[in-house]
Amino acid sequence: MKMWSGRFRQPLDPEFERWQRSFDFDRRLLTHELAASSAHARALKAAGILDSTELIAILQGLEQIGEQATSPVFLEDDEAEDVHHFVEKKLVSLIGETGYKLHSGRSRNEQIATDLRLYVRAALDQMRTDLAAWCGALLDRAEQAGNAAMPSYTHLQRAEPVLVSHWLLAYIEMFLRDAERLADCRKRLNACPLGSGAVAGATLPLDRRSMAADLDFDHPTTNSIDATSDRDFILEFVNALSLLALHLSRWAEEMILFSSQEYGFLRMPEAYSTGSSALPQKKNPDLLELTRGKSARVIGAAATLQICLKGLPLAYNKDLQETQEPLFDAADTVLALLPLVTGWMKAVEFNYETMQKAAQFGFMNAWAAATYLVQRGVPFRLAHEQIGKAVQSCVEKHCELQDLPLEELRSVNAKFDQDFYAALKLESVLAIHDVPGGTAPARVRQAMTDAQKKIDLIREDAHAHA
Repeated sequence: MKMWSGRFRQPLDPEFERWQRSFDFDRRLLTHELAASSAHARALKAAGILDSTELIAILQGLEQIGEQATSPVFLEDDEAEDVHHFVEKKLVSLIGETGYKLHSGRSRNEQIATDLRLYVRAALDQMRTDLAAWCGALLDRAEQAGNAAMPSYTHLQRAEPVLVSHWLLAYIEMFLRDAERLADCRKRLNACPLGSGAVAGATLPLDRRSMAADLDFDHPTTNSIDATSDRDFILEFVNALSLLALHLSRWAEEMILFSSQEYGFLRMPEAYSTGSSALPQKKNPDLLELTRGKSARVIGAAATLQICLKGLPLAYNKDLQETQEPLFDAADTVLALLPLVTGWMKAVEFNYETMQKAAQFGFMNAWAAATYLVQRGVPFRLAHEQIGKAVQSCVEKHCELQDLPLEELRSVNAKFDQDFYAALKLESVLAIHDVPGGTAPARVRQAMTDAQKKIDLIREDAHAHA
């Protein structure tokens, strides 16, 4: 029996019936559907719609469905329109017509809204756990790097030397923001739509607060029209994932660049690389390239959701069924990516010697040179101009600033002295950036301590919601 067939006299067109079904993809919501149905059944008992025997039968039937759901054969159903219809059919087959009582006072509109909130919440909690592990792997590598230095880049041109750990901490900051966004999303989605009915609210005196508490929601939703049609939580979640995927893509791009022979800063782990069918020497960065490519799927899912939702009148419309697959695909993509990039990060080998050497050439101490003059009273704009002229002289002579003789430097500005050469050494250039957030070693050590605290908080929060 269909859940809506009483008003109709003609059967559905077979092709349309197959085409409009959602059970092929919303079956993954089954555990959430069973949990929400159990909460609704207890509310029906409290409202006097079910007696104790009926409640026990329904709860036991729902439990049996959950136990059998691990079998792919059990989930094969060519008639079930969606996960809600599937559960009703199975429940009736297990306990008889009492199973039809479960739908009293509720609508599939509120059911799917509830199931999707439960799904997003569970996916979000897992992602925060995975993000903590990912950030932890980055932090471990930052700590292992010690005082090793490397070039930093602006406009993809060498800019200033930084600690390798400082560079890795930059990525940690990105992903900590992602974790914060997911936590913020969780606060807004954690409201329970049960009791909202089809659009105007339940027709039975159901205890909405009790149902919300049963499912660990913070409170019931406040407007039934909005609750049954709201998919902001999906859009917000996938938008947060699109930023996370974007950050992963930026990370992957830089790792690809730095693994090339042109840079030689790192050696890719073979466990996450493949070769070429034609070129025997190749070791290709497949995990990194696929990370970069799969970010487009997540960003595309966010765009799909916005376009799907932008023209919908209140309240529920069948268009909302089309928000599920972009959600599932984006979540699956990110949940698959995070453990893989974590494994890659643990296995990659950094070529600290090459990085350190690269950090000492290409005039990356030029700002430190200008600062040397500023500290001796020279206005920065004039110091900038004078160091720029010194750099041009070095370009012509194929040397570095520290190779220029003091006499030539004094012809540019008489304030240059012998201590200028010490100011240009790598250790001095790093140490001069002694501000919060800077690359001075003491500042970076403090930043790593602070990052560890933030990662621990994410882990603790994720564990509390497990």
